[in-house]
Amino acid sequence: MEKARIGVTGLAVMGRNLARNLARHGHPVAVHNRTSARTKALVEQFGDEGTFLPADTPEEFVASLERPRRLVVMVKAGAPTDAVIEEFAPLLEPGDMIVDGGNAHFADTRRREAALRERGLHFVGAGISGGEEGALHGPSIMPGGSAESYEALGPLLEDISAKVDGDPCCAHVGPDGAGHFVKMVHNGIEYSDMQLIAESYDLLRHAAGLAPAEIAEVFRTWNTGRLESYLIEITAEVLAHTDAATGKPFVDVVLDQAEQKGTGRWTVQTALDLGVPVGGIAEAVFARSVSGHADLREASRHLPGPSRAKVAGSSFADAVEKALYASKIVAYAQGFHEIQAGSAEYGWNIDAGSMAAIWRGGCIIRAGFLDRIRAAYAADPHTPTLLTDAHFAEAVGDAQDAWREVVATAARIGVPAPGLSTALAYYDSLRADRLPAALTQGQRDYFGAHTYRRTDREGTYHTLWGGDRTEVDA
Repeated sequence: MEKARIGVTGLAVMGRNLARNLARHGHPVAVHNRTSARTKALVEQFGDEGTFLPADTPEEFVASLERPRRLVVMVKAGAPTDAVIEEFAPLLEPGDMIVDGGNAHFADTRRREAALRERGLHFVGAGISGGEEGALHGPSIMPGGSAESYEALGPLLEDISAKVDGDPCCAHVGPDGAGHFVKMVHNGIEYSDMQLIAESYDLLRHAAGLAPAEIAEVFRTWNTGRLESYLIEITAEVLAHTDAATGKPFVDVVLDQAEQKGTGRWTVQTALDLGVPVGGIAEAVFARSVSGHADLREASRHLPGPSRAKVAGSSFADAVEKALYASKIVAYAQGFHEIQAGSAEYGWNIDAGSMAAIWRGGCIIRAGFLDRIRAAYAADPHTPTLLTDAHFAEAVGDAQDAWREVVATAARIGVPAPGLSTALAYYDSLRADRLPAALTQGQRDYFGAHTYRRTDREGTYHTLWGGDRTEVDA
């Protein structure tokens, strides 16, 4: 009986398209779903795209896979993933592997990998970005797990991934939860990128007075330059679209409450645990949260604010482009800082430049300037922040006057721009000779005897604030 090189269980849109992608690339693929109707429908609709081996039961599914068995799980993250693992693991043999292609929390992936390793099985947490179209036509894939598992699985994933300049947008990220960690941070950067674009649109509309169709043309122009990216491209498409039912700009009939699935929130929570400042990503998460609090917003609509005076259109648009680009650099700098911190914390040895390379195609944040990020890490793999790379430092330096103008304009006319503002504050915090944290530490010592260090000598000290205010060694 013919054996499948790989199998996919969980045939909702992402799982179905990933299975089709594998079959289209000439890989016999076993397919299984909890309800066999989906399995039958896949084969009936797309059976001519390649070789599918349908299975009605877990036992049939596992039996149809060649050794080492490669079993891809495409189900909802959390308890459903655990349930599928417990269903299939007893049917597998040492050396076989289970691949979780969902948006799992990296801590869950670490737990699952350790548990399955004790049973002689490989567990691979693979971040897959690009949505349903990417899954079908070529996603960016971020697999973690053992090096041994990647030897058997990697060639298949590289084959079906997106390609840029002939290079696959797939690379082994690191052990246990490294792949899902990087995918989580990718999504956090995505949140920030989208928020910065939304704020830029808002300013062009309410500060420059441009209509959505006009702003669409601005974004189309930007997409031919250094801001070239998938998100800029689709922004232009969304802004140019007219609602068929009302004849109004599509963006004006969409309820202004942005939803989220949790990966951005995880990125911020994890950054807090690691002590990494990712204010831009955090503001993007909070901006979605604010948008969803309809009652709070309704109660606050009559709060006083400034008059919204318009500013010059074309010159302001140029300033917004510079502010957006500089803030985008900050967003990626914060994301890569978190990746490096996570890599150090968990001993993953993640190659930051490789991550930039595999994000160039297939994924949601794919952008031309990821080549510049890859080059930055090739020049110095241990660079502390992308902002100190010569290319990016020059770009932000050239943009900063316009950046400050845009943030000041937003504050002056009352257009919320938390992403652009926070990015600028982060930049200024990094370049400052002294931060007011010295005062904060003095306050902490005053009310809680938390001690402090001095600039002029080594040691830790405490001032006797409630006594004669002499300084003592702590």
